[in-house]
Amino acid sequence: MSQESFASNSPTYDQLLEELKGIRRPGLPDLRRTDRPALRAAAVAGGFCDGSDDAPAGIEALLREAVRRLGERDLLGQAAAHTFGLLPDRRGAPAHDRRKMAAAVYGVTPERFRKQQEPQVIQQLAEAVLTILREPPPLAGRPGSAGQSPGPGAGPQPSGGPSATGQSTITRSGRVGQEPPLRVDSVPVDARSTFTLHVSPIELLRDIEVLVSSENVYLEMSKTFRPTVSGALRLAAAVRDPAGEIVDDVLARELAGWLRAHGRPGLPVRPGTVVPTAPGALTARGVRRIYHAAVATPRDDTYEVRPESIARAVSACFALARAERDRYEPALSSICFPLLGAGRGGLAPAVSATWLRWAIRDELARDSRWRVHLVVRSREIAEAVGAL
Repeated sequence: MSQESFASNSPTYDQLLEELKGIRRPGLPDLRRTDRPALRAAAVAGGFCDGSDDAPAGIEALLREAVRRLGERDLLGQAAAHTFGLLPDRRGAPAHDRRKMAAAVYGVTPERFRKQQEPQVIQQLAEAVLTILREPPPLAGRPGSAGQSPGPGAGPQPSGGPSATGQSTITRSGRVGQEPPLRVDSVPVDARSTFTLHVSPIELLRDIEVLVSSENVYLEMSKTFRPTVSGALRLAAAVRDPAGEIVDDVLARELAGWLRAHGRPGLPVRPGTVVPTAPGALTARGVRRIYHAAVATPRDDTYEVRPESIARAVSACFALARAERDRYEPALSSICFPLLGAGRGGLAPAVSATWLRWAIRDELARDSRWRVHLVVRSREIAEAVGAL
């Protein structure tokens, strides 16, 4: 399809805006009941669906991509996701609940949001849809399209991947897309010990009793909207009311209590210090404890992480786990580490992984009963870790 014909099949901004306003109140479940010709045409033109029968799913996928373009960590993107119920477990939320959550993103009342920010959010979502449609269609087509071959760069997946054809998922831009979580068992630590490697957001792991979070030496957790291990665990552990608002910031609250009890509010702890907290809402995923490893020291607008701090933190995590093990029934037996210091700490993932494996090997030589897990966010990093 040429760029000219691709554009000619696209709806206008005004048509998109009108239909987005129309689905704000009934929400995504209404897409099956009511035809939205402009959004349907946009989803077809963008390659998100083939026709009327799969139009609801195609429109929803289109809107999710538009939100991603606005920025999932940006106020506009977050508010748009809440407004249209594009977040997990919020798809069928009532319109007033969705508006309340969107208003909370801006810190305003729902009524003020309705009058001021909401029109802008919907307008920008329409613009984002048009931006998607102005791009040339992908050479390889959408995954699963009949008669179409994979695009450039579509290589074999690691074992256990989701594709039945052995090909990577290709996004509209032709890049390898975000794939479902992957678990690789029995990655060797040394000749006698192994760990389990996960390619996944840490907050999605299940039935691992101790999750380790990487923190700064002031034990101040990341904001919940930041793409860090600390921020993700803080958000996932928070207790919410029926409307979805946080009523107990469990991890931050318990860390603040520990600092007060130890006379350290506003003061740094020694790098490698580990502090335990309850798991909050992560209890539902089989998590029993969160261990906060202080490894990053603030330096102006950045952080410094010394590799030896990682080794101290790993040793402290195992010491704490041994001390707490028998307080639980059944006893604690599994622990998961992220690549400590490899996010905003600036440490190269390979360096973090090397020190982690060395320290884990040392601890397992002392007590081999632990089941150890390592979690990373991308398959490229996982491959690098597995090759060490």
